[in-house]
Amino acid sequence: MATTRLNPSCHFPASTRLSCESYLGLRTTGRISYARTLTAPRGYLAVKANGGQASVVTAAAITEKQQKKYPGESKGFVEEMRFVAMRLHTKDQAREGEKESRSPEEGPVAKWEPTVEGYLHFLVDSKLVYDTLEGIIDGSNFPTYAGFKNTGLERAESLRKDLEWFKEQGYEIPEPMAPGKTYSEYLKDLAENDPQAFICHFYNIYFAHSAGGQMIGTKVSKKILDNKELEFYKWDGQLSQLLQNVRQKLNKVAEWWTREEKSHCLEETEKSFKFSGEILRLILS
Repeated sequence: MATTRLNPSCHFPASTRLSCESYLGLRTTGRISYARTLTAPRGYLAVKANGGQASVVTAAAITEKQQKKYPGESKGFVEEMRFVAMRLHTKDQAREGEKESRSPEEGPVAKWEPTVEGYLHFLVDSKLVYDTLEGIIDGSNFPTYAGFKNTGLERAESLRKDLEWFKEQGYEIPEPMAPGKTYSEYLKDLAENDPQAFICHFYNIYFAHSAGGQMIGTKVSKKILDNKELEFYKWDGQLSQLLQNVRQKLNKVAEWWTREEKSHCLEETEKSFKFSGEILRLILS
């Protein structure tokens, strides 16, 4: 029977699946490259001869078995993200924190001296970021993003209500400042060109607010708002269940990623903290 040799450099149209039967009789092991797009994960497929028959397997699956385990990996990719994020906290912010406090907002909240004006700047810039995130998710048909519509963690509408309340109290609502506008534009760029990095920011923004963000809101309110509980810190339904639902979805998305893509996502964590920290600093302005 005639056999066909596969040129290792040949390219096939992007697809998440290839039929094994299409390549029966191939003797050589080749490499099918994929362009990095929103609809096709990076990586490649290997066509492998096996007892005279060819099978199609993901090269990622072959190499990942040989790689070292990453902290939290056995529990799912969200645990990997959590591990990296906790290391970027200071010891004042979290028991697992390893970072040294270098600015006032990284120190104990009890020592903060917030102002209503500064808090308003923080809320306005935060709203711009949530408007951007939620607008991207709501308007996307890309499966990775569309799966995170209506998670119950959305904050833009809650912030709108809070800013309306401040307005009714006689406060002037400021325009967004550079930290919020810069972060908003950065998220838009990532959503178009770097989905793994975008998912990193999505995770850190929502999950950080549900934990440390709540604590900050409570202590700041006690200092300057006579313990007023803002809508920003309220959720419809049980927060722990909402978070668990999103964890499961994030883990499912990451199952399709190569180790390289997962590592790329984790590497973006530091930038997420940088942008969020600049917005948080507004509370003390």
